[in-house]
Amino acid sequence: MKEAQIKGAVIDRYNQERSVRKSGDRERIMSEDNSNPAADVEEEDKEFVKLISAEGSEVFVDREIAVAGSETMRAMLEGGFKESEDNTIRFPDISTNILEKVVQYLQYKAKHSNSNARIPEFLIEPEIALELLVAANYLHC
Repeated sequence: MKEAQIKGAVIDRYNQERSVRKSGDRERIMSEDNSNPAADVEEEDKEFVKLISAEGSEVFVDREIAVAGSETMRAMLEGGFKESEDNTIRFPDISTNILEKVVQYLQYKAKHSNSNARIPEFLIEPEIALELLVAANYLHC
């Protein structure tokens, strides 16, 4: 697969898991079951962190998932750093496709960490394995 196809597949999968829709000044996070209005969660209840890659692309992740899954992000978001005020973290050394894969892993880790069922394999393409390993080491996830 070409990089653009992989990026598109990652974005599609992320959007399937969580559909974000702007509504006036508020964002609403809607569950996959759009027919259930009670499943909607207001932004006040669910905070997101904006992660900015080396290319300037923005990737969003639930704040709770970021804090629980990465020691580096936890330190940035819970410490007295600018990132904790802005809910924005810049990663000038991590490319967009790697940052997206890290977010996928953090979501996978959060979903399966307390599971008693068989945990599915987390697929990593061989061509990004080394760069992903370096990013995971930096992020402590």
